[in-house]
Amino acid sequence: MTTHAAHHTRHPETTNPAPPPRLEEQSSPPRLEARGITIGYGKRVISTDLHALVPEGSFTAIIGPNASGKSTLLRALARLLKPTAGTVQLAGRDLQDYAPKELARALGLLPQTATAPDGITVAGLVSRGRFPHQNALDRWSLRDEEAVTRALAATGVADLATRLVSELSGGQRQRVWVAMVLAQQSDVLLLDEPTTYLDIAHQVAVMDLFQDLNRRDRHTLVAVLHDLNQAARYASHVIAVADGAVAATGRPEDVVTEETVERVFGLPCRVIEDPETGTPLVVPRARPLPDDGADAATDTTAADPSAPTATPDGADTP
Repeated sequence: MTTHAAHHTRHPETTNPAPPPRLEEQSSPPRLEARGITIGYGKRVISTDLHALVPEGSFTAIIGPNASGKSTLLRALARLLKPTAGTVQLAGRDLQDYAPKELARALGLLPQTATAPDGITVAGLVSRGRFPHQNALDRWSLRDEEAVTRALAATGVADLATRLVSELSGGQRQRVWVAMVLAQQSDVLLLDEPTTYLDIAHQVAVMDLFQDLNRRDRHTLVAVLHDLNQAARYASHVIAVADGAVAATGRPEDVVTEETVERVFGLPCRVIEDPETGTPLVVPRARPLPDDGADAATDTTAADPSAPTATPDGADTP
């Protein structure tokens, strides 16, 4: 993928308005929807007749155990995997009807792993997000520059614009990739395990950023998450997947329950109120600890009268 070269000056931070109230997804129409889809890889079917919807303006988290079909569903929502039956619709229109650049303008994807070209700067990488808005005759425009500037500011990496991506920390790089997706100016953002490989502080920082993009900037977000507590804290809508099917869907407090967590993940737990946010907090139940070994240390010969005993001269007696 190529873009027009551009020299970028230092991008100033911008101030943002106060976050709007959280949208109530129950009354909102679906923005992105899987309708009875069958998906898989070759002859291996992962999901059959799967139905799932992403409400308009929501932060939707897809959760589930390993190999449950979470990322497969996300790939179908991103048109990286074509259903063999059923349809995926974006704003009421079949994804297959979108031209590639048209879809990229409507739908942005942050893959689980992404590799930046050698020697590219932060501004250069973020500029590549403008590719869907250009054609062979276009030159780099003021509109492109403004989109990149806003994306850098929104993700807090404007002061890194001239740095090489290879020089950044994992958390900084993740923010730069998010900035590139934002530069596409897509309303819907798909995120595949976006906190993978990040330490806890960077995980929280990145999830806070996604929450801001959802609440403040009104992007519809869909994220595959492994951490149930992250899903419960940040998402407004949760889809729980097990064995390739939707096991539960709805608000975090309706999905992240003791019964559902044990049924979907096989994890006995307690679900309590997060003292910081009031959202569900999953606490795994403690397993019974084994005995301290006192019984194993008991002298077994004392319990067996037939065992030989030693005499003072070292000879055994029966």
